[in-house]
Amino acid sequence: MLSSFLNKNKVFIIAEMSANHNGSLKTALQTIKAAKRAGADAIKIQTYTADTITLDCDNEFFQIKNDTLWDGETLYSLYQKAYTPWEWHKQIFNAAKDEGLICFSSPFDFTAVDLLEELECPIYKIASFEITDIPLIEYVASKGKPIIISTGIACEDDIDLAVKTCRKVGNNKIALLQCTSAYPAKIEDANLSMITDITQKYNVVSGLSDHSMGSLLPILSVAFGAKIIEKHFILDRSIGGADAAFSMNEKEFSEMVKSVRDAEKATGKIDYSMTDRKTKSRIFSRSLFVSEDIKSGELITEDNVKSVRPGNGLHPKYYIDIIGQKVNRDLEKGTPLSLNYIRK
Repeated sequence: MLSSFLNKNKVFIIAEMSANHNGSLKTALQTIKAAKRAGADAIKIQTYTADTITLDCDNEFFQIKNDTLWDGETLYSLYQKAYTPWEWHKQIFNAAKDEGLICFSSPFDFTAVDLLEELECPIYKIASFEITDIPLIEYVASKGKPIIISTGIACEDDIDLAVKTCRKVGNNKIALLQCTSAYPAKIEDANLSMITDITQKYNVVSGLSDHSMGSLLPILSVAFGAKIIEKHFILDRSIGGADAAFSMNEKEFSEMVKSVRDAEKATGKIDYSMTDRKTKSRIFSRSLFVSEDIKSGELITEDNVKSVRPGNGLHPKYYIDIIGQKVNRDLEKGTPLSLNYIRK
């Protein structure tokens, strides 16, 4: 699995820079520092150029018109503005290393993978829209690195094939992220139950790639077993850019990280054992006490023995059995009842 990067009890939180450098290397490097301050475990970029991801064509097939933030643009013009220049990559990877952040990327063709291999990219991400690019997935998986795949546009057959492709080349270091490929995504479309099902069905690490506004879904995802959370991150939405509208700033991301860490603590583990705290608190549980003075030889009745707090007396499970029994000594009101006080 992704054991080298994932702590069993800690969610791996990724700050997705994507296009949020807005064409400035300085902004990109500042974003890395801000992501570290905000508590991210990793920073993720995307490795493509407009020419490696689409065609320079403006016919109807390449026009964006699907009720998105980018309607009216062509795919080529969007990616030309949004891409991260390849000559920046080394500086970005080095800056992340200096900050103690893991840096990795989503490649969109073989040449991008080759570049990232030169930079010793430790993890690869397959974006939602590339889950059908089986040759790309096979090439990425063949590098033997952990591979995280978003499932935003995938049907079950797509996921099956992507996972089988990785395993066919001997790579079982697979994570699948539940994702809604809408920008921004609606909360009612999140379907977080898929996180649990994906984990069990494919025997992989699972998590959430979230494009919704706010931190509700990342926090809730922890309870569904998410071990990875990816969220778009920006220095300041006012700088603009292709992804600015649905990205978190440093303050928001930091608050999300804190809430996710709290959710981890609350989720805990399956454990029926008696902790010291439970044992101490049992003193306030119910038990059987003498509620009216009883003389030796008298019968125990519903009037002179009651189940009350605290828990120093006999377990209430004995209540029915002892009604009608005689006591073997005088018992004052307020005495914790014991089986030793019942005549045999």
